[in-house]
Amino acid sequence: MRKTQKRADVKALVAIPVLLVVLVLDLITKAVAVATLAPAGGSNPVFGNWFRFALVYNPGAAFGLHLGDYSRWIFMALTLGALVILWRLYQQTAQEDLRKALAVSLVAAGALGNVIDRIRSDLGVVDFIDIGFGAHRWPTFNVADMAVSGGAFLLALVLWGEEKRETAAAAAATESADLSR
Repeated sequence: MRKTQKRADVKALVAIPVLLVVLVLDLITKAVAVATLAPAGGSNPVFGNWFRFALVYNPGAAFGLHLGDYSRWIFMALTLGALVILWRLYQQTAQEDLRKALAVSLVAAGALGNVIDRIRSDLGVVDFIDIGFGAHRWPTFNVADMAVSGGAFLLALVLWGEEKRETAAAAAATESADLSR
């Protein structure tokens, strides 16, 4: 029993600090952006025109996806549903699978950071990182968005690796059964 408890702590030792650090970093950077970049709409060059800070409130989702007057509530509900799925995925994650625990905690931290914005204000999610060249700009984003994107990419890689291993194991089992005949 004691050995199982120690193994459970290993997964949590990765997931919990990552979730807390990313969430706190997201909330602090958004508060600083609101305090220093208000009013929304202007931009402040950091590294020339290609990297700048610009306060934007996004009432929709990624890339400006907007679903009308009820976007805030729809995206809050979708995020809460996603957090339930992430919690279940975390619970099903093997104790030694630290990459999967990291990926899930990054996505969850980003989702929490953005849902907190939606709960706090009907203006939407605070975005402030603006990159691009001239008129060709990436949609403005925040630390939570980076965590969701990076975590989702890592999770996709981890799940793809799991699928490859399962496919290889199934093929080996089939080959072994064929040789037994």
